[in-house]
This record gives sequence, C-alpha cells and structure tokens, in this order.
Amino acid sequence: MSSKTKDKPKARPKIAVFKFASCDGCQLSLLDAEDELLGVVGAVDIAYFPEVSRAMLKGPYDIGLVEGSVTTHQDAERIQEVRRQCKTLVAIGACATAGGIQALRNWKDVDEFIRVVYATPQYISTLKLSTPIAEHVEVDFELRGCPINKYQLIELITATLIGRKPNIPAYSVCLECKRKANVCIAVARGIACLGPVTQAGCGALCPTYDRGCYGCYGPMVTPNTASLTSQFRILGQTDLQITQAFRGFNAWAWQFRKASEECEQK
Repeated sequence: MSSKTKDKPKARPKIAVFKFASCDGCQLSLLDAEDELLGVVGAVDIAYFPEVSRAMLKGPYDIGLVEGSVTTHQDAERIQEVRRQCKTLVAIGACATAGGIQALRNWKDVDEFIRVVYATPQYISTLKLSTPIAEHVEVDFELRGCPINKYQLIELITATLIGRKPNIPAYSVCLECKRKANVCIAVARGIACLGPVTQAGCGALCPTYDRGCYGCYGPMVTPNTASLTSQFRILGQTDLQITQAFRGFNAWAWQFRKASEECEQK
C-alpha cells in the first residue's frame, strides 16, 4: 500500500436538512447554535441545507434532519425519497414529530377551508390530514419541541457521530420546575398547566413566569392525561377548555389527541 493511500483523509459524515410544512423555526435553532456547532462542524459535512446555502450536494447522506409535517401528495412522495437517501433519519420539532399546529385542521373540513380562503380552490391540492414524518417512513429518532432545543440538537448530532444513544430527557417539565425551585403554579395558584404530561426540554420556561405549560415538547413517556384532565376540572376548566389545551403544537400526538377527543365527546 502506497503512502499516498495511507494518508488519504477519511470522508466526513454528510448531514442534510430537509423542510416540509413548517415555519422554519427548528432550522433557525440549528443556525442559532453556531458557537456550539464550531466544535462539531470540523467532523461533518453540511451537504444539503437550502435554508443557508445554495451549494447542495447529492446524497446519500449519513444523517438527515427533517423539519415539518406531511400535508400534500408531493410531500408524501418526497419523504419516501428522503428516507432512501439517509442512513439515519431524525424528525425535528413538533411539526415533524406530531403534525404541528397545522394538524388542527385534522378535526375540520379541509375542503371548506379551501373554499373560504382561496378564490380559485380548484388549483389547491392537499391532503386531508397534517401528519408527522413517522406516519410515512421509519424514523430513527424524534427530537421534540416548538422549536427544538439547540443543545439537544447538538447532543443528538454528537451522539450519532460517535455511535451512542443521545442523552435526551424523557421526564416531564415538572422535574425542571423542581430543579429551578419553582412553586407549582397549579397547586399554589390554580393555573391549568400541561407540565405534568409534557416532556422536558424548555427549562420550564412558561411556569417560571407564572404561565401554565403549553405542551410545546409533546407528551412525556407514559403521560397520565386522564389524571391531569380530572385535575383541570377541579380547577374549573370546561371540557372545551381542556380540549383546546391538548390541541396545541402537538395536537396530533396520539396521547394528546386521545385526551382531547375524550373531552370533546362529553
């Protein structure tokens, strides 16, 4: 073997970032992590990221990050191609993991929306539902949040590169509140809060400022939504208010969806 062959540098893993139906907030979280990325960028090649560069290298890719939900026939076809191109596929953000705020249309007549909003509805082609990426292809990991936590994203990329499981919390926002020595706003002030059933990741941002958790990071592992629903009723919440509470950024996550539909049917 020649010395030239021995000295040939090892190819860096290729990362691609894809956008579907979303607001781009999770991609901006990646850009916002520029200082932290400096420690990683030398080890990877950002091969495809239309949000920031016109230089778009073809696949296959080692890691694919997908933001956004599937809402059109074209999206449903494109996500299949994205899956084929990516060795590891990661859904990032509430839209990609739970259909996003646009999933609120899943309980309504989409055709009626189109007739009301568009002057020429015959040109609009869309699916009846806004659905997460995992309902269409196999996803290797889901990173929650609206938007995602940039530090969790760096942890995910780093862990994937070295072949270990990402250290992403699966416990609830309540634990974050306790670590910040927050007084429980539900117990002390009677404020409806989704913290007990919501995955941590935001640092208990809303409860810290005396607002109930909105469930931005989606359901935690084994959330007891039935118990929380009962507590909401004790706090004076109506079934409509409880339904609306669960139908936020992660409305189509099955645990939140089930809880909201049970209240809606009462």
